[in-house]
Amino acid sequence: MLRIPLIHATFPDPGLKKRIEDRLSRHWRRLDARKVSQEVPSAVGTTDEADLPEEPADNFDIPYPAQKRIARRAERIRARIDERSPLTRLKSEDGKRLEVLRGGVDLVVLSPEHRADEIAAELHAEMPWMGRATEQAWHGLRRSAQSEVPAARFGAMLLDGPPGIGKSHWARSLARRLGVPGMVTEATVDSASFGLVGSQRGWGNAAPGRLVNLLIAEGVANPVVLDEIEKAGSVTSIKGQTYSLTDAMLPLLEPISARNWSCPYFEVGFDMSWISWILASNDWPSLPAPLLSRCPPIRLERPTIRDLKAFASREGLRRGLSDLSIEAICTALERSGGGGIGCQTCGR
Repeated sequence: MLRIPLIHATFPDPGLKKRIEDRLSRHWRRLDARKVSQEVPSAVGTTDEADLPEEPADNFDIPYPAQKRIARRAERIRARIDERSPLTRLKSEDGKRLEVLRGGVDLVVLSPEHRADEIAAELHAEMPWMGRATEQAWHGLRRSAQSEVPAARFGAMLLDGPPGIGKSHWARSLARRLGVPGMVTEATVDSASFGLVGSQRGWGNAAPGRLVNLLIAEGVANPVVLDEIEKAGSVTSIKGQTYSLTDAMLPLLEPISARNWSCPYFEVGFDMSWISWILASNDWPSLPAPLLSRCPPIRLERPTIRDLKAFASREGLRRGLSDLSIEAICTALERSGGGGIGCQTCGR
């Protein structure tokens, strides 16, 4: 793994004031030592730094009034420096939450390069009906492995196909093989964009979104995120402003804007360019054009009975089911007469 910064802001230095006080104290002692030990004629006198002793004289005690002045001066300097960081404007509890990101986060790398080939082969053997999605992820992973920073990531994908064909399972399986965290967002549960990216301060339920919470909790910069984008809604405020999930996601899907994405809640820039996005839909023509221009749909078909039986056998063995149980599942699939979870005739 590599370690990279995630927040585009400087964390306040808790030891800064003490270091400033020490430096000012040393300077005071040097001035005092010069005053006591040297007698400089007024005609040729100078207060240049070159005339002061090279080393501070620690045997000179600083009077209490001078100590107070030094402390006040150090506090003013520290406050001016900290003003440059937006993190100092956060509430105490919010600042503590972001402290875990002070030293950066992990970036899972894809090494060696042929690991991308192995992952693609494993995915295709597990879910062959998702071959088009697997192929695009494979090409993206190979490009990433050949780049200067071989992170485990790929470009945003839009998987379009009937419900129940395993889009979420495929995304989780891919994240597991890459060794990165995975998250599935339910657009029907989250209110507009707030659940994913968070809401601005001033809203009654203002809070950071699930995306930032995931990065804070896992400490990994390149998770795989699956979003059921077709089910996303929108919210209109009393001032007539509309907040939709698709609009909020557009900056996250663009690599350039994602590098300096501003969190609505923390009001701090985050580097979200390492996230791999998988969007899922059942009817891509209903999605807005700006989203489709960034993620051309990958059309997927229902798995055949043969695919489902092979999948059930592998999953049954992985979960420790008996041969009799696996055989019963395969028999039930044959009798259903349809591919996927639903019926081929009615699509339910």
